Amino acid sequence: MDLVFQFISRAIMQGTPLLYGATGEIITEKSGNLNLGIPGIMYIGAISGVIGGFFYQTNAASVNTFLAVIIPMLCSILGSVLTSLLYCFLTVTLRANQNVTGLAITTFGVGFGNFFGGSLIKVVKSDVPYLALVKIATAYKTTLPFADNMGSFGKLFFSYGFMIYLAIVIALIAGFVLKKTKVGLQLRAVGENPATADAAGINVNAYKYFATCIGGVIAGLGGLYYVMDYSNGIWSNNGFGDRGWLAIAIVIIAMWKPSLSIIGSYAFGALYILFNYLSVPMTYIPIIQMLPYVATIVVLVIVSIRNKKENQGPQSLGLSYFREER
Repeated sequence: MDLVFQFISRAIMQGTPLLYGATGEIITEKSGNLNLGIPGIMYIGAISGVIGGFFYQTNAASVNTFLAVIIPMLCSILGSVLTSLLYCFLTVTLRANQNVTGLAITTFGVGFGNFFGGSLIKVVKSDVPYLALVKIATAYKTTLPFADNMGSFGKLFFSYGFMIYLAIVIALIAGFVLKKTKVGLQLRAVGENPATADAAGINVNAYKYFATCIGGVIAGLGGLYYVMDYSNGIWSNNGFGDRGWLAIAIVIIAMWKPSLSIIGSYAFGALYILFNYLSVPMTYIPIIQMLPYVATIVVLVIVSIRNKKENQGPQSLGLSYFREER
């Protein structure tokens, strides 16, 4: 039973950065912007938080828990917003191809993170190829004080850092706003038919900028969580892996519903670490490691075959809008 609890706990921790990325991309895509730069934005969100945390931890006489949390988070938000604004300027204002721009943002984000991450490692003259922000990570990993007194239930549901609960809350709020509020209705109208939304007096470009920047901030927090909580404050170049791409896949699997992305993210988190908990010959481990990607293909095929309107993305997804073409 302890092994089962450990597996579920690790799956939740593994799936959380995917949840941040998927929620951010859902909000972005609801506006009609297909942002394939999410992996790069998550990377920039992570390294921006690392930079802020590094300078605070290095220069502070003693680390204050509140500042240890808020400074990296604000830096992560700033980096994510600036990158999202760059994407919006290129795709919304200049109407550049969204696919190409997103891929360029991802390439830029990874290079940006590796450059500054490598620079910080050289600054501290580390003998190992990584940077450790242990004091900052301790603040992020602080658990609820009553978790230890609740036995297995507390260990399973209340023994995590605050960013795991924040990811779930953000996803639920996003689902409520998109489905139940006027802002969500207008955002979905922009994504479905921007010309009609424009004719109805909705500022299409403003909604695209707003949704993309909010989505980028949420995705960037996923990168921050990965470094500060999941990796215990350890930054290593190229250590983020392919989680950003899996987050984009989860958007389709969740059928553009933030509430379903919670289930999808944690299911993928479980598949991602499953090979660590199975006693199988080494030759079968690569096959087990392929499960998240196989599951992605299978679900995409099923969604495509069913071809229901409510399971499809916005009609204008990936298309730039030019008012004069109405």
